[in-house]
Amino acid sequence: MRTFLANLIADSKEPLPVNKVSEICSGEANPMWYGPAFKKPLDQVSKQEIADVRVEIQIELSRRSKNVLILKTHNCLGEYLGKPLIAMNATGAAIYIVRDPRDVAISAADHFGVSIDESIEILAKETSKSDRAIYEVYNSWSNHVKSWTQIPHKTLMVYRYEDLLEKPEETFGAISRKLGITKDEARIQRAITHSSFKVLQKIEEEEGFTEKSRNSERFFRAGKSGQWQSVLTDKQVKQIEKDHGAQMKKFGYL
Repeated sequence: MRTFLANLIADSKEPLPVNKVSEICSGEANPMWYGPAFKKPLDQVSKQEIADVRVEIQIELSRRSKNVLILKTHNCLGEYLGKPLIAMNATGAAIYIVRDPRDVAISAADHFGVSIDESIEILAKETSKSDRAIYEVYNSWSNHVKSWTQIPHKTLMVYRYEDLLEKPEETFGAISRKLGITKDEARIQRAITHSSFKVLQKIEEEEGFTEKSRNSERFFRAGKSGQWQSVLTDKQVKQIEKDHGAQMKKFGYL
């Protein structure tokens, strides 16, 4: 999604280098946003101190931006330590992508360098969060999905990962038009092509990718849906469906 939006905004004739994507579509938890807020190193800043300034920083970033500002977040839509994680009053629109948790368990195991059983436990953990200085609060897979999608809103776009793969022109085109970036079909199609998994894998192979986990061989690993059917055991499938059945049914995964 980020590489599509970055290529769409840049309107480049050639695919953007993946390491340039963050210059157009950065992360909300990027330490460079938070450094100026404190007079000490970020590794000495408490979780409460981060929570106290998170929304203020998001609002300031939005205020300073003259163009479309796109920020990635892994946060659930809620509060942590008594403070909101997302400044919705400074947000023009949000794109939320939901993916079959049976496939997420495989991808997350590779990214975090854990077993699939451990990955399944992480997806069910309601206290799950990252351990970086600028932490992100995940909650469980079900609670994360529910937090973002339980209340329909005209500025919230919810898409299934599987639909991005199966109907790219329809879904990415709709996103571009709803965000008001462009209605130019040729420009949209070019950005889709530039951000295809095959292209991204080739670029990562040639240039590397700074966001690749040290636990993984590559960031752009497979880009497929339904892998769980040949990878997970029956016991693992049943556990995921037991943990997340309600939200899986809501999005057509059961």
